[in-house]
Amino acid sequence: MNDILTTAKSWLTDFFDPAVKKEIQHLIENDPEELKDRFYKNMEFGTGGMRGIMGVGTNRINKYTLGKSTQGLSNYLHKVYPDTELKVVIAYDCRHNSDTLARTVAEVFSANNIKVYLFSELRTTPELSFAVRYLGCQAGVVLTASHNPPEYNGYKVYWTDGGQIVPPQDGEIIAEINKLSVEDVRFKANDSFIELIDHQVDEAFINASVQNGDFNAPGKTDYSIVFTSLHGTSITAIPEVLKRAGYNKVTIIEEQAEPDGDFPTVVSPNPEEPEALTLAMKKAEEIGADMVVGTDPDSDRLGIAVRNPEGKMELLNGNQTMVLMTKFLLDQQKEKGFKGNEFIASTIVSTPMMQSLASAYGVECKTSLTGFKWIAKMIVDHPDQHFVGGGEESFGFMVGDFVRDKDAVTSTLLACEIGATAKANGSSFYKELIQCYADYGFYKEKLISLTKKGISGAEEIKKMMQDYKENPVKSIDGSKVITVDDYNSSTSTDIRTGKVSDIDLPKSNVLIYTTEDGTRMAARPSGTEPKIKFYFSVNAPLDEVKNFKEVNDALDAKLNSIVSELKLD
Repeated sequence: MNDILTTAKSWLTDFFDPAVKKEIQHLIENDPEELKDRFYKNMEFGTGGMRGIMGVGTNRINKYTLGKSTQGLSNYLHKVYPDTELKVVIAYDCRHNSDTLARTVAEVFSANNIKVYLFSELRTTPELSFAVRYLGCQAGVVLTASHNPPEYNGYKVYWTDGGQIVPPQDGEIIAEINKLSVEDVRFKANDSFIELIDHQVDEAFINASVQNGDFNAPGKTDYSIVFTSLHGTSITAIPEVLKRAGYNKVTIIEEQAEPDGDFPTVVSPNPEEPEALTLAMKKAEEIGADMVVGTDPDSDRLGIAVRNPEGKMELLNGNQTMVLMTKFLLDQQKEKGFKGNEFIASTIVSTPMMQSLASAYGVECKTSLTGFKWIAKMIVDHPDQHFVGGGEESFGFMVGDFVRDKDAVTSTLLACEIGATAKANGSSFYKELIQCYADYGFYKEKLISLTKKGISGAEEIKKMMQDYKENPVKSIDGSKVITVDDYNSSTSTDIRTGKVSDIDLPKSNVLIYTTEDGTRMAARPSGTEPKIKFYFSVNAPLDEVKNFKEVNDALDAKLNSIVSELKLD
């Protein structure tokens, strides 16, 4: 506690704002537990950059923690690109303080003689990724906490290719940041280095989204879509993209169209949660819409609901939409002709069905760690190959490579193209998905996410992961475990032979068990939230489309049995 008190008292100097000093003094005198939580560590980079609760302290998102990160990034840019006219672009979302924090970040860059393009108003994360290359920048930053609760904010760094930072840049940037004290941050702006941007980049991004996501689907004029931005940034892009692509029957949920960091109409602004789409689903039933689309606050994730075989709106999961979107893109590529260098991409905790799909089309499926930064890195690492598309289970998808991050804007258009084409051909989005199960195997997934907050929660998560490694699961639902993949030690162990082989991916705190019948269980702590996540995948053949419900129910029962067996329900 003495170290924490020393760190806290270092924030009482005249370098810090009076209000900050007053709050820290109050915590020192009245609330040692809160003081401990705010100063027991420095805010760290995870799979999505730096994300946390806003407030005063080294373990909070504020002017000083972001300023220090920006100073470290500035120093790194000057080191990597000496004698270069450096440029960065900054965007921000609808969250509280995002605009003022973005301004602070811009001022620190400018104080370091780095040209800053700052969006004049909130914009989507995919547009920021696009803008990095469009404006010829060395880096980009977006202020967002994605779908986290209202008290959160965050800071994601993008590199020259438009993708999020990956090794070695991330470690080298963190090393630069760690060399600094907060007093080293140059907060005094050089306004001549800051340029506000908006419509020109918007036009280029929207045009590119239409170009990459529009496949001249028949039946657009008859396809009815209900869209909600869940109080986030996608309202600045998706309605216009759909309009330019020829969709006229788009109903916007007005109660959720106004950007608002309190997210007043939802418990969580996360399209993965069925509750978030309640208003949109209700409207869809009222007007007989074909599809519901909802996006998270920074518009990189999308949730899609379509009519199931019983005619009811059903929210699909990220694996389902990813498979059908990828198949559609592969069909389009097949029509043009495969050149033999195409690949699709997914992540280690996403559905194995992506591998089945790739095999059927004769293309490669590259598998990465969780996070789209790794998929973007594949594109950089394999310039001789053509990226068709790909995604991850957490409701993210990327269409082509013009945006180097998950992109709900273009993916929304792609989903509508699939739905409109299917409807025009007497089918539906859902029926096309069932046909995929019949053609490539019926894979079904389930996610269990446990929240463990604070210092004690972090210890509990650490212990759970340790227990799974030291006392490995022997069987799952009666099927023997045959391989254990430990991404922390980069080893894959074949339980039957004892053979240990290397995993050719960066180290990550993920453990995956696979059984004889292809059942898979993955465990990983979240990199951006106080959670531990368990991912389950089961599969069965679907011999005929008409047997979908029977096989679907059996797989659901199997998943529920596994969750109960592992005491995670």
